[in-house]
Amino acid sequence: MRTLYIDCSMGAAGDMLMAALFELLPEKEAFLHKMNSLGLPGVKLAAEKKSSCGITGTHMRVTVHGEEEGEHHHGHESEHGHGHHGEEGHAHIHSYEEKSGHGHLHHHHGLQQITESIRRLDLPEKVKDDASAVFQLIAEAECRVHDTDMEHIHFHEVGTLDAVADVTGCCLLLHLLKADRIIASPVHVGSGTVKCAHGILPVPAPATALLLRGIPAYGGEIQGELCTPTGAALLKYFVRDFGPMPQMITEALGYGMGTKAFDRANCIRVMLGEEQPETGEAEEISANLDDMTAEEIGFAIELLLEKGALDVYAQPIVMKKSRPAVKLTCLCRPEDRERMTALMLKHTSTIGLRAVKVHRAVLERHAEKRQTPWGEVTVKISQGYGVRKVKGEFDEMAEIARANGLSLREVEKEINE
Repeated sequence: MRTLYIDCSMGAAGDMLMAALFELLPEKEAFLHKMNSLGLPGVKLAAEKKSSCGITGTHMRVTVHGEEEGEHHHGHESEHGHGHHGEEGHAHIHSYEEKSGHGHLHHHHGLQQITESIRRLDLPEKVKDDASAVFQLIAEAECRVHDTDMEHIHFHEVGTLDAVADVTGCCLLLHLLKADRIIASPVHVGSGTVKCAHGILPVPAPATALLLRGIPAYGGEIQGELCTPTGAALLKYFVRDFGPMPQMITEALGYGMGTKAFDRANCIRVMLGEEQPETGEAEEISANLDDMTAEEIGFAIELLLEKGALDVYAQPIVMKKSRPAVKLTCLCRPEDRERMTALMLKHTSTIGLRAVKVHRAVLERHAEKRQTPWGEVTVKISQGYGVRKVKGEFDEMAEIARANGLSLREVEKEINE
């Protein structure tokens, strides 16, 4: 499976993520040409080489009418110009309608105007859908922070042309890279405070903190805002799993550099490669049981699974003296063998067990939401060894079938297509 891993140990900001993803792209000049010909008034992207702590990567310089809108650095605390909480370090939004004669985006535009502007861009529909959804997430967070509704949220903080360039650039790059799965490390948010129009606020800033709900994050000794609302929204929208880097064969690496000087490399690192299916040794522990009730066997199966068994199953067998019986088998990791052995001896009637080593090959599995004519449904996707399997969550499919007078097979066919 083609997997993209995002290392957020130095936080997440939209411009730095765009620069890191840019380094993975074979056709770099084509991407820059595309972004610079979108028609965002006065906007120009330029990829510049930059080093931090001996590591060289790309800094994506975004200018509007020849001026870089604030310092594009990570962790800038006190001069965020645009009056918010460090949104990519970009300067405050001007009335671009007055400044350039273009009416695409200007002061106090709401979510609808931002979305309409994105819809007019010459980009694939999927990219425009993704970019609009990212701004939707930011707007929802701002609504919660300011205790207002969507109609009263104006994007004077994040609706600048350079922010739109960051978001659409990341969405376009992810579309071009075509990763089957996106994973990220827990997010380093930084520490201290950040100055904005509303005063001095703690890091992470309120909108960032809301966007990071459900995402593993942590602070640290670095003083500054390492994760911005745009960075948090991009992670929330695109990343399905957060944790350590999976076993994968890396094909390409990218470094997106910030400009702020820290005692460690100020960058976002991304790795693109082929994820390897889970393989390895397992232990198969079994016992023949001819004096336990079905209820007792069922209890033992459920308990072993709750305690970490990989699989537990029962098979009908015939023992000596032609006695009908059950063979109970527990599959577990080698390091869990002693613990599972003790549980089987305690919760079954056997006085002895058999254990053999087996080789295990498993498809990589993850769950995602899929839109259907009946609403959102969870699907489980398994991939590896050139195989891909998609299966809807049974309880959700069954509920849809009952509510709509359909067969389970009709619902499953619609979801899996």
